[in-house]
Amino acid sequence: MNRPRRRASDSPGDANLLWGGATQAERTLWEIHNEAGEEAYRAGRYAEAEKQYLFALAEAEESGPSDPRLATSLNNLALLYGGRGQYEQVEPLYKRSLAIWEKALGPDHPNLAVSLNNLAALYDTQGQYEQAEPLYKQSLAILEKALGPDHPDVATSLNNLAVLYCTQGQYEQAEPLCKRSLAIAEKALDPDHPDLATSLNNLAELYRTQGQYEQAEPLYKRSLAIQEKALGPDHPDLATGLNNLAGLYDTQGQYEQAEPLYRRSLAIREKALGPDHPDVATSLNNLAGLYHFQCKYDQAEPLYKRSLAIQEKALGPNHPHVANSLNNLAGLHDTQGEYEQAEPLYERSLAIRERALGSDHPDVATSLNNLAELYRTQGKYEQAEPLYKRSLAIAEKALGPDHPDVATVLENYAQLLRATKRKAEARKLEKRAAAIREKKH
Repeated sequence: MNRPRRRASDSPGDANLLWGGATQAERTLWEIHNEAGEEAYRAGRYAEAEKQYLFALAEAEESGPSDPRLATSLNNLALLYGGRGQYEQVEPLYKRSLAIWEKALGPDHPNLAVSLNNLAALYDTQGQYEQAEPLYKQSLAILEKALGPDHPDVATSLNNLAVLYCTQGQYEQAEPLCKRSLAIAEKALDPDHPDLATSLNNLAELYRTQGQYEQAEPLYKRSLAIQEKALGPDHPDLATGLNNLAGLYDTQGQYEQAEPLYRRSLAIREKALGPDHPDVATSLNNLAGLYHFQCKYDQAEPLYKRSLAIQEKALGPNHPHVANSLNNLAGLHDTQGEYEQAEPLYERSLAIRERALGSDHPDVATSLNNLAELYRTQGKYEQAEPLYKRSLAIAEKALGPDHPDVATVLENYAQLLRATKRKAEARKLEKRAAAIREKKH
């Protein structure tokens, strides 16, 4: 599933660039490389985008360490590297960009808020939620002060903080932020504005995550109608809306309603972005998942494999999205009892996630749980149990003790305990898991 927007801008760069004392010719050369980089980035040509951004960065460096164009170039490179999962390279770029903006513009400028937001999004992606939250809040405070409480950029910032809370299962904190974001968009924007569609989609995602499908569906449909009217029938953002509505139906087992939406989303992305774009891989993966859950394994496998191949080529072999595809393909083999094929895929997925995201990320907990399940299914209880324990500890720390993912690990671990005749321990875990499930509905 594609996630809602999490940044102040969908594309690299800041909307309002402030120029230093460079000549017109120098500005033009910087613009040429920067715009070429943005075009390549949007098309998924990341190697070309990196080359152009580095040229732009070199031009900006010549104007001195305080040129706002330098901050923009650093931010653009950081976004590019973050999209490729090169997180170690990202943080120093964002921090340097942030320092330049703060020195050049002062602590209350909207461009500083964008940099704070992007650094927060990096920490968010890596599961460093305690580091992300204060940066999101600082970004929001700057925007509210500089632009007023009803500005569309404030709505975007509210959304980003809401997504952080939603990721951690803190739905009660997320919902009022989503609703306020939507109210701002309804008031400030035209009724057919694409950003209004985004706010509707985000609130729908929150409801879907909580299993409130009847509340989610009309929001998804309204969001989709706005996108189709505003953007036309072949726009990639429309593909995202189609994908999300399909995911709602998929979650409810309404496969006949989901499949044509997934297929249309895939067709739009292939036409608009080309057959080798990572968003095409996402659509292939989602359609494969639909077939997987319907036990149409022969239809699912080639889609999973094509999705994986696209991601490895576009993003590199060590990107978290590659780990997701490996995990899904492993799950397909696992479901069919093909354990020897599943195990190395699960292990590679786990290794990528630990390296790219850190050992305490929720996705690492998911990989550990899946590998433990593989071992438990085969009766390899001694290999499975430490994985369950580690998965549970990570999930509790990263997501909190009452998150649905914690309940899932508890339920799976309880099955192992029952299989090894530790029924009292199993009942304790099952009781806790049931309490989490009941609380979340």
